[in-house]
Amino acid sequence: MVLQSEIQDSTDVVTGAESTEKTLSIIELISSGGTAGQVIIAILFVLLIAAIYIYFERLFAIKAASSVDSNFMNQIKDHVSNGKIDSAQMLCAQVNTPVSRLINKGITRIGKPLEDINTAIENAGRLEIYSLEKNISVLATISGVAPMIGFLGTVIGMILSIFEIANSGGQIDIKQLSDGLYTAMTTTVAGLIVGIVAYMAYNHLVVKTDKVVYQMEANSLEFLDHLNEPM
Repeated sequence: MVLQSEIQDSTDVVTGAESTEKTLSIIELISSGGTAGQVIIAILFVLLIAAIYIYFERLFAIKAASSVDSNFMNQIKDHVSNGKIDSAQMLCAQVNTPVSRLINKGITRIGKPLEDINTAIENAGRLEIYSLEKNISVLATISGVAPMIGFLGTVIGMILSIFEIANSGGQIDIKQLSDGLYTAMTTTVAGLIVGIVAYMAYNHLVVKTDKVVYQMEANSLEFLDHLNEPM
């Protein structure tokens, strides 16, 4: 009976320990990092919001730029072949996409040497590409800077922990020591998360932009080939 009672008491202790096990929420984890950790987390949060905003703003802009009617070039070639330059320009103005603006630039040069038309389209294309890539480089910067800021928090956290150990006088305060460790770990994780998100967003936008650039080049070459055909 005594042995059963001891076993029961041990079971109750283990059960009680499991029931009082502490869970740590994200808010508590961030607040446990101290002032330094909270400041760095706030900076990383701002960078995350900026990255998300730039991603969706550019994504919608690139999607709109890539929406060209498959029959657009056929209509342009028909207008040009029939000498309806004004109608071709009006069609380009109605579509109002990077492709249509390049074609319109070429249409305004009709009558000049083909090399001059090609040069005008290339110059307009550079401006269109610059417009498509607006702020995308910021994502690349965030993807590189965010982990570095997180590692800065790691270094600060380790310095705080070492400082507490050096000034403990042999009596290490686990609570104060843990603040530095929390700062080190939370900022590292946050920096890596922001960096990964920004890096993935950047690469996705680069792929989308390249598709639009290819579309611009293909339609420009088709337009130039049509001008080079014997009438």
